[in-house]
Formats: sequence, C-alpha cells, structure tokens
Amino acid sequence: MSTNIRPEGNAAKLQKWGFFFVLPFIVAYVFFHLYPTIYTFFLSFTDAGGFRREINVVGFANFERLVHDEQFWRALRNTFLIWGMNFIPQIGLALLLAIWLSDLRLNLKLKGPFRAIVYMPNLLAAASVALLFRSLFDWPQGPINQFLFPLGIHGWTERAGEIVPEAINFFRSVTLSRGIVAFIQFWMWYGHTLILLMAGITSISSTYFEAARVDGANSWQTTWRITLPLLRPILLFVLVTSVIGGMQVFEIPFLLTDMRGAPDFSIRTSMVYVYNIGFQLGGAHNDRAYAAAMSVGVFLITLVLAVIIYLFMRERNDVKKEANR
Repeated sequence: MSTNIRPEGNAAKLQKWGFFFVLPFIVAYVFFHLYPTIYTFFLSFTDAGGFRREINVVGFANFERLVHDEQFWRALRNTFLIWGMNFIPQIGLALLLAIWLSDLRLNLKLKGPFRAIVYMPNLLAAASVALLFRSLFDWPQGPINQFLFPLGIHGWTERAGEIVPEAINFFRSVTLSRGIVAFIQFWMWYGHTLILLMAGITSISSTYFEAARVDGANSWQTTWRITLPLLRPILLFVLVTSVIGGMQVFEIPFLLTDMRGAPDFSIRTSMVYVYNIGFQLGGAHNDRAYAAAMSVGVFLITLVLAVIIYLFMRERNDVKKEANR
C-alpha cells in the first residue's frame, strides 16, 4: 500500500507559489555565492593570474607556497590579535550588561530604546565607518587631535634643535592603529552581541529564577548556577560567528590607512593580504590563483577553529549521550 501523500487543491497551489517565491533567492545564491565559492576552489589549483587567458592545473603548488609564506602567517596573526582585542572586551561587557538589563529583580525601564541605540552602529556600512574614523584621527588637524592637544595630550618632535609639542600621528603607531581597528569592530558589533545575549537570557524560563529566589539565592549565585549554564548555546553561537566574522575583516583595516595595512603591515589582515595579492600587484602581476589558495586556507582554518570551539563548549550531557550509544 502506497504511503505517499500528495498535496491537493489549495495546498498544491500554495506549494507551487512557495517554490516560485523561493526561486529568486536560489538563483541569487547560486550565481553570487555558490558558483564563486566553487570557482575559488578551482582557481586555487591553477596558475591563473594577470591578463593570461590560459589556465593550467598545478596541483597543490599554491598551497605549498602558502605554508612557507611568512607574510600570510603574519597577516593571520594580525587577524587573530585584532579579533582578540575586540572580542574579549565585547563579550565581557555585553554579558554583564545583558545580565543586568534582564534582571527581573531590577525591572529596568527603557531597555528597548537602549537596545536600539547600541545596535545602530551595526547598521552602518563598514566602508563609511572606516573613512569616518580615518578623518577623526587624521594628522595633524583631525578632530581627535584638536580635542587632545589643548589638554596637553600630544607627542613631541625636534625642530631647529628644540623639542616642541606635536599632534599625535595615530596611524604611524602600530599599537594605536591596531587599537583603533579593534575599537571600531567593538563599536560596530557590540550591540549585536548584547541583543543576542539578552534574547538568550529572556528565553530562559522564569520559573528557574523564581525557584532560586525562593531558595534564597542571591544575584551572583543565580547568574553563575542558572543563567550562564543555560546560556551556553547562545554563547557558543556568538563565539563561532564572531570567529568567522573576525577572520573576514576587510573594509576597516583596508581603508583606514594605505590599503596595505600600514604602519609596517601591522593591520594587514588575511583578507587584506588576499586582496593585495589578487588585485593590487598591478595588472599582469596579479596572482589570482595564489589569492584563491589563501582564501581556501583561511576557510579551512576557520572551519577547524569552529569545530574545536563547538567540541570544547558543547553540553556535557551531549557528550555522555554520544558515549553511551
């Protein structure tokens, strides 16, 4: 006896219209995402570059070059450093504020407008934000220097044998440049992280908190014993997506200085280096195949990190269930 149940009448018509409305997304996804991804993997195994139309398959030659490329590993270190400088304070402060704003005992008002305000930077285009901060920290007449100089916060330089005060050239300092990039990333994504954590906390059943209050638990005990353990899935999601986003940082470090990660390539991230090799060597010298290999390398590193984070942060109960199978 056949168990296939086919939709009839209005259900069949609705199903057909559903496919019709989903089709534009599928076409756009295949054309703008799936095909470029597959083509990138293909290019990584070739010698494509410059204006040459001939493409020859060279196997793993590009990946062998990648393993020994000190500049790539330096760019990767910059990426992780900038991500850490941004994410650690971001998750810490967002978690504290999310717990505070979601505390039923405090019952704070105006939480909605506050969330909207902190989320607004995430709606801005990264390119426009980079140009904005480039003008704010400009040397020597940028608004930040004009504010700091009268307060006595400035650098020093020698002129005509004398040491005289000078405006701070932020983008000639490795530490300050990295700090500015990390701050921009923090400022743009902090609101997004805060809203996700608040959503996770508010989704926890209030009966747990009420029971803890009846048992005499204080705010710290409630947070440590109830909120954080039940918030683990959201924290895992935030951490994994942050790693993926951090590995793809491009616009801010690319546009903030000279499009090559100055000063001293200290803010040249992996994606900036990929763009430099693939499109900025100059016409016939652009190495698209090696840039594709670097993109594949970054993808594989990100994938491995995401799996490690998942295995490290997954629930203990899930591990026990798998062990008992």
